[in-house]
Amino acid sequence: MTSTTEHGTAPSRPTSPPATQRETLMTATPSAAGSRSPVHWHRPLVVLTALMVGSTLVCIGGLIFDHRTLTGVPIWIKPLKFSLSIGIYALSWAWLIQQLHRHHRLAWWAGTVSAGFLLLEQVTIVGDVIRGTTSHFNVSTPFDAALWTVMAGSISIVWIATLIVSALLFKNPVGDRARNLTIRAASIIAVIGMALGFLMTLPTKAQTVHYDGIVGAHTVGGADGGAGLPFLGWSTTGGDLRIPHFIGMHALQTLPILLIALELTGRKIRRLRSVQVRTRLMIIAAAGYLAALTLITWQALRGQSIVHPDTTTTATAGGLLLLIFLSLPWATRGKPPADLASRPANLLTRPGRGR
Repeated sequence: MTSTTEHGTAPSRPTSPPATQRETLMTATPSAAGSRSPVHWHRPLVVLTALMVGSTLVCIGGLIFDHRTLTGVPIWIKPLKFSLSIGIYALSWAWLIQQLHRHHRLAWWAGTVSAGFLLLEQVTIVGDVIRGTTSHFNVSTPFDAALWTVMAGSISIVWIATLIVSALLFKNPVGDRARNLTIRAASIIAVIGMALGFLMTLPTKAQTVHYDGIVGAHTVGGADGGAGLPFLGWSTTGGDLRIPHFIGMHALQTLPILLIALELTGRKIRRLRSVQVRTRLMIIAAAGYLAALTLITWQALRGQSIVHPDTTTTATAGGLLLLIFLSLPWATRGKPPADLASRPANLLTRPGRGR
């Protein structure tokens, strides 16, 4: 109900900014985006992140005090890498799930299922390290085969749960067009990256001829456990399917971090305050990332080391970089927006309702 002034006339309603300015205002100032919803991160995934921090410390201790090796590398390297990867994955999805405005219950259950089965996988990996044996691809005994079946089934369930949440992100806008595109593209590429891991479970030609209790491998054109990059262990003598698997999964962090950098840089560079410019730049980034993932997968499947690309791989990578460079003028064209605010919001802030 509108009250009148002491002169008996009702106060005039404030006028809304023009339509062309509303989107810029929404991303330019925290107050213009409306009231912020309280942040409730997905608790089971946050708990899993904390457990992975503890697991990381245990693995570091193992590297210091346990000098056993397996397949040519310190035995605690693998659980350490999985601790870090699972922790980053869990924290990323804990944040993404709290961005959803619709179907939140389904996303919550998908995230909870992911947390449970990822924890089961990590417990299995650490347990096998304590036993002094390999976890992945090991079917040498009925017990080892059962553990490997549990691990393979766990990651399959996690992949399905990730696919469900990724689909829900398409039905839940989380901000302006650049933010929506970035989060959706990152989730799709992450799902593809996870799926590439299934290529490692296929038996190699050598295994079909001579069975030695191992079915599957991550090295193409060589045996697992050969020369590799420090810590990562990626093969320097053959193709390695862990590389596209890793790069694809972590698009979930790489692309949003890039957008955050663009939004923060927009405080200094007016052109980057344009939602249209940021959207075009993220289109280029997402397309380039997916193209690079395709190239790296192709390289690995051809048995080619990441550090020894042949002429074809090098030329393809060069052509991709050239296309990205030539696309930048298209992305940054247009008149910069008016200087509506000195401190634009960024992807880490959450509007009360996305557009």
